[in-house]
Formats: sequence, C-alpha cells, structure tokens
Amino acid sequence: MSRAWLIGAGPGDVELMTLKATRALAQADVVLVDDLVNPDVLQFARADALVVYVGKRGGHPSTPQAGIVAMMLDHLRAGRSVARLKGGDPFVFGRGGEEQQALHEAGIDVEVVNGITAGIAAPAAIGIPVTHRDHAQGVVFVTGHGAGSAEPDWHALVATRMTLVIYMGMRRLGDIAGALLAAGMSADTPCAAIESATRPEQRHALARLGEFSQAVASAGLGSPAIVVIGGVASLALAQAVSTQAADATLHPDTDFTR
Repeated sequence: MSRAWLIGAGPGDVELMTLKATRALAQADVVLVDDLVNPDVLQFARADALVVYVGKRGGHPSTPQAGIVAMMLDHLRAGRSVARLKGGDPFVFGRGGEEQQALHEAGIDVEVVNGITAGIAAPAAIGIPVTHRDHAQGVVFVTGHGAGSAEPDWHALVATRMTLVIYMGMRRLGDIAGALLAAGMSADTPCAAIESATRPEQRHALARLGEFSQAVASAGLGSPAIVVIGGVASLALAQAVSTQAADATLHPDTDFTR
C-alpha cells in the first residue's frame, strides 16, 4: 500500500536531520525534493527511488504548487509511496499545511515528520537564543516575502517586544527595516542575518537596526538567510559556534553593550 510523508530535512547540516526522517525517506518509492534541501540527505533514500526536484525559491523559476500536489497524487494513486522532502520543518513556511489539506481532500492520509526549522537553528548557529529571560519572553516567526496587502503588521509586531525571526526577507531588508523604524522600533535594536546556516558556507552579519540593511549589503549576504531582530541578537558570538567551518562577517559597529 502506498504511503505519503511530509518530511522536514532540517536547516542544512545533514546531522540535524531526525532519525525518523531518515527512516521514512528510506521507505519512499518517490522523493519530491525542495530547492533548499541539502542534497547530501538523499543518501538516506533508497537507491532505486525516483528523485524529482521541485524547487520553490523567491526570485527563481519554481514548480507551481498545484503541479507538485498533482504529481504527488498521481504517484500515490499509482500505488507508489511518496516522500515530500522540505528544508527545515514542513509546517513552518514550507506549504506543508496546504499539501496536507490537498491530500486529505483526496482521501489520502499523510504522515508529518517534523524537522528543525531554520528560524531556530540559524540563530543558534551563531550563539543567539530566540528567547531569553533578560531580552524576550517570546518569539514571532514571520515571512518578509509579502508586499502590499500581504505585508505583515509591523506595528503590531513591534508592540509585542518579542524577538522577530524573519524568513525570506533578504530582498526586502531595507523596506523591512524602514517599516520597523516607522513602527517605533529603536534604531539601536540589535540585528543579525545568517546566510546558509549550519552549512560549511555559513556567514553572518551583525548591526543595529538603523544600519542593518546597509551592513548586510556591504557584507554581500544573500538568500537563503534568516534575519533576527531583537535584544537576543546582542548575544551573538563573533565567531559562530557550529560544527561547520563558519565565517563571521561583522559590521564594525557590533558592540551592542554600549
């Protein structure tokens, strides 16, 4: 009997993929792989599995979501087991909820295998805890990809005084910083951007909000990256603590204590 899984591959480092994820991947006849998944995790797939790349990244050609769902359903109805392999966690900005709904509507059960989301792993890779009793009583995960009617309510987010972890925000970083400043966030708020977190090519930049977008641009950072805004970013270490060989790209003004 065919089975379906929505599998989180974690933030990039293969060793951060869960045991359950590797076991599920080893059972699948077909693996549909997102663009941000480290190809090295495919070592856990069956040698005879059909691997199909269905990448979805902002600013790049991508497979339509409806096409991905249709592909999953075609394989499942043909009796094949399907693993939908996503970077991070399938239910954190991974459209896993949409795919689960579509499969349920088609009468197909799907097992969700959680993964470590980049919104937690990326800050941790440079020593930033997303919550800390002295800095933030909570954390808000938000996408920076939207514009217009899809724009987050930055005023409401600033009012929470919680750590903001922004996914897919690098292309609009200047607009986001400007919106936060306009919403009343202090220009001295510590910020961090972490590119390719937990991978050998990991880099990061630190700066205060008023200079953040310029500092990130000067460092040459790009996607995929996670942005952290809030007092916890002041805890970042100059040299990232990671099992990978990370490179810290620091803005000159990174003394958040003054």
